[in-house]
Amino acid sequence: MTKHRLDAIDIRILSAVQEHGQLSKARLAEIVNLSPTPCLARLHRLKTAGLIRGYHADIALDRLCDITQVVVTVALTEHRRSDLERFEARVRALDEVTDCIATGGGMDYVLRVVSPSLTAFQNTMEELLAPELGVQRYMTYIVTREIKSARPNLPRLAAKAPG
Repeated sequence: MTKHRLDAIDIRILSAVQEHGQLSKARLAEIVNLSPTPCLARLHRLKTAGLIRGYHADIALDRLCDITQVVVTVALTEHRRSDLERFEARVRALDEVTDCIATGGGMDYVLRVVSPSLTAFQNTMEELLAPELGVQRYMTYIVTREIKSARPNLPRLAAKAPG
């Protein structure tokens, strides 16, 4: 994966859109402390480089409806590329799986599943346990409350990046 050299202004732009989402040209320029036209040009360059994948709202789901969140760790029986791709394709197709990361160590994947109920969660797990997916074992952890959910501190990460 290509790493991009970013200066302090680029980092401020990325931090601003990470924190606030889409902003008007004037507001972004004000936050970044740069005139609007060069600020917008830099923003377009960052988007073109693939550094901004999208804009998202942080919805308070608990205020909208009842939900059940479950963290699931999964180990597959086999680790051929085709086995991993098959499992990952199924995970991508399930709306209930909101996050999935591949891990090294004892488990192959960690998933976050958001469902309206435990019954709905169990239905999702039954799909993931289809024989063709080759799940060897899994562990589930019911989320009782969320302590922290945040985005990385971009200026701090960039300051520690080699290069």
